[in-house]
Amino acid sequence: MPRDVLSIGQVRIHSGSATREEAMKEAADILESAGAVTSEYFDAMQQREETVSTYMGNELAIPHGTNETKDAILDSALSVVRYDGGVDWGGEPVTFVIGIAGKGDEHLEILSQIAILFSDEDEVARLKQADAPEALYQALAAVNDA
Repeated sequence: MPRDVLSIGQVRIHSGSATREEAMKEAADILESAGAVTSEYFDAMQQREETVSTYMGNELAIPHGTNETKDAILDSALSVVRYDGGVDWGGEPVTFVIGIAGKGDEHLEILSQIAILFSDEDEVARLKQADAPEALYQALAAVNDA
């Protein structure tokens, strides 16, 4: 049985805002603390963002590394940070920053779970209403079933 990609310790809620770089750094730091990536992963996220935006729509960004930096990934995991004050993601408004590290091809299945969840505006509104990291974690725990 593979371990869960998301644990309660990898979910945070901030009442304020952040810059895109600060949000990516926090996403990478959470993944690193979880033992999923090395310290080089933040640089990999920045490289990806320079070539293509990881903004997905519906207030969601999914920063992740490049194919060339797969060796910085030790295990599959997610980090979830909600910024109630928002993040300017290259001109797009973002509330949810979900850092993703996928070992091998596992990121594709994880990404599809997140995409399905965030394609529903009612679901996004429900996630915005979660009043504590525990409630947000419960609402997202289905990603562990991937």
